[in-house]
Amino acid sequence: MLLYEGEFPVPKPGPGNPPGPFTLRVMIRWLVIGIGDIARRRIIPAILAESRSRLQAFLTRDPQKAAPYPGVEVFTNLEVALLTTPIDAVYVASPVFLHAPQTIACLKAGKHVLCEKPTAMNLADAQSMVSVARAHQRLFSVAYYRRFFPKLIRARQLIAEGAIGQPVFAEANCHGWLKNDDPNWTRNWLFDPAMAGGGPLYDIACHRIDALNFLFGEPHRSTGFLSNASHSMAVEDAATVLIQYERGVHATVDVRWNSHVERDQFRVIGTDGEMILDPLSGPMLRVGDVEESLPRHFNAHYPCIENFVSAILDGAPLACTGDEALWTDRVTQSVLHANQPQISSL
Repeated sequence: MLLYEGEFPVPKPGPGNPPGPFTLRVMIRWLVIGIGDIARRRIIPAILAESRSRLQAFLTRDPQKAAPYPGVEVFTNLEVALLTTPIDAVYVASPVFLHAPQTIACLKAGKHVLCEKPTAMNLADAQSMVSVARAHQRLFSVAYYRRFFPKLIRARQLIAEGAIGQPVFAEANCHGWLKNDDPNWTRNWLFDPAMAGGGPLYDIACHRIDALNFLFGEPHRSTGFLSNASHSMAVEDAATVLIQYERGVHATVDVRWNSHVERDQFRVIGTDGEMILDPLSGPMLRVGDVEESLPRHFNAHYPCIENFVSAILDGAPLACTGDEALWTDRVTQSVLHANQPQISSL
């Protein structure tokens, strides 16, 4: 049963005096799994800011991490949490290897689930998550928050209007250097393929692949290359993805942890022009000599939370359904398959 909050005024007595107006607000009670960097900086603030959301509980291995949030229940066991506290929705913000089992457990318990990217360790697990959500009639979405960027929405509109003619090629590059020598670094699990699935292919490329899917739809074919050009570790330090979309649109996504020069590039080339969105996380969109500034929400995860709550309460369409999230997982899987002998030797 959903939680209702509101004020109910007592009408003044007297004939012909109808009751006055009242406000009634339905609240979605959230369980957040994991209190890591992204959860602290974005997810938890987004839930606290969303007017129809209540932060009900945490699941964490370290209850001390919940100390800054008094009044929020804290659990170390998911089964206990699901059985003992009222929860409507779950945000899964744990390492990737836990996404599938935790999501499936929550869906089977009747909870709606919004999962951090990437969906899962592999395509089969991701497909299971979507299937369980459908079987239990629960909502499932992946937090590909760039779909809410105003400039990406505008880019899709301009492409549909023919602003650059027929799109034929798109590229996204995200380059940087490993920051694991930072004393404040807390994400060493990213370098363990048993926990993260892969390196920048899983951590960075998935967002860019999804942005391209948002613009061009479901990929038809894909492949790619993985390498360790600078760092000797169990996951790749660079990934280059090749994708073909409908009507012959080709795209590349190049992500790497081996560049001292940081890049966040995104452009679409058409038969009659070019669209530049550099940097992708910034506000600028340029087509020819025309520039538009379309800043995103200061908390990139807030629109994800808002959209998910609206989908639960109002039946609003999810910005990224589980089925659409699978498009990215299929691309990732194709790159892994193309590099299987190499992966075994990393």
